[in-house]
Amino acid sequence: MPRLSRRNLILGSAAIVGVTALMTKPRDHSGPRDPYFLDMQAALMRAGIATPTLVIDRARLNANVDTLIGHLPAGMGYRIVAKSLPSLDLINHIRARAGTDRLMTFNQPMLSALSEASPEASQLLGKPLPIQAARNYFAQLPAGRAEAAGNVQWLVDTPERLAQYSALAAELGRELKVNLELDVGLHRGGFTPGSELKAALEALRGDPGLSFAGFMGYEPHIPALPTALGWRDRALKGAWNTYSDALGLAAEVHGAEAIAGLTRNAAGSPTYRYYEDTGIANEVSAGSCLVKPTHFDTDLLEPHLPASFIATPVIKSLPVTRLPGLEFAEGATRVWDPNSSKTVFIYGGHWLADPVDPPGLEYNSTFGRSSNQEMLNGGPELEIAADEFVFFRPHQSEAVFLQFGDIAVYEHGEIIDRWPVFPASA
Repeated sequence: MPRLSRRNLILGSAAIVGVTALMTKPRDHSGPRDPYFLDMQAALMRAGIATPTLVIDRARLNANVDTLIGHLPAGMGYRIVAKSLPSLDLINHIRARAGTDRLMTFNQPMLSALSEASPEASQLLGKPLPIQAARNYFAQLPAGRAEAAGNVQWLVDTPERLAQYSALAAELGRELKVNLELDVGLHRGGFTPGSELKAALEALRGDPGLSFAGFMGYEPHIPALPTALGWRDRALKGAWNTYSDALGLAAEVHGAEAIAGLTRNAAGSPTYRYYEDTGIANEVSAGSCLVKPTHFDTDLLEPHLPASFIATPVIKSLPVTRLPGLEFAEGATRVWDPNSSKTVFIYGGHWLADPVDPPGLEYNSTFGRSSNQEMLNGGPELEIAADEFVFFRPHQSEAVFLQFGDIAVYEHGEIIDRWPVFPASA
């Protein structure tokens, strides 16, 4: 076998390094704009919108509602997650489309706002509220909306919180509905079947100020688990076994007939499609899948369409990318990464969102993020002028939707409505 010379070894190593470098060299992601976003851009301009705006495509929203409702088995209820859809008009549109009056609420200001606007709606708290927040709710509830309080289920996760709500019921001289949170595997708190849960159920049975309304078990961790070795399937089975055991305890303490009408809430957007019968849950909660931010781009939610976008005007569109103090490296940077060829500065920025149109836009990690005039770079085919719009997809809805004022409702090529959002404090 011939011996390798040092020179050949060096040349061979250099070749390997060169090939590896070429393989990792970024490719150009720029290209023509999507006609869908060009139509949306034209609608925004006709509507006189020239600030960063949250846009909802109502046709896609409707399709997502229909997809969700179409999946639900007979007898399964649907509860709208209000925090993920933080606009009264948006919630009312979904209520009408889905035919539901059930809401899941996550803080006292939103609970109060929905009680005043929709006193007839059933509201289940999606997280336990501090007892002072519950006290504030009753103090702020208008006299003309007193009926709304009777439609609220207060979520309780510990014996201590159950005692607090018992004391509040006595203080108010009224009955409070209590829903017990179950830990079905997320380990964020709540009861598990056993002596503590049994004691809570017995306390509810003997307390004249509290009524047992049902259970809530949330399992968003399941889709994140690997399918290898059956991990995901075991976690799902474990969640359902926990819920089933809790129902068994409730029947033992309250009687099978007494629990027939309980709220048995489960799921969320990531997991609602796991429920194909009402053996465990008799209602599922979901919200984000109806507008589908990027965090919900999962296999289970593949039938849902992205329906929410951030649209923001371009302030400056530059044919080159120039970085302060690094001007000497501009040519080499463009040669290495064609996606750094051009620059746009947008109105605002630093949102929890990814640019989607024009294609190939990227944040500049060297320049950094900005909430005033964010810099975005694109490849040679990037074509966008000042006053045109860049579009983003939010990562989530619950916080992002509150940052832009009224939602612009897009349908049939026009902005057809504006939907106010809840106050940021909600």
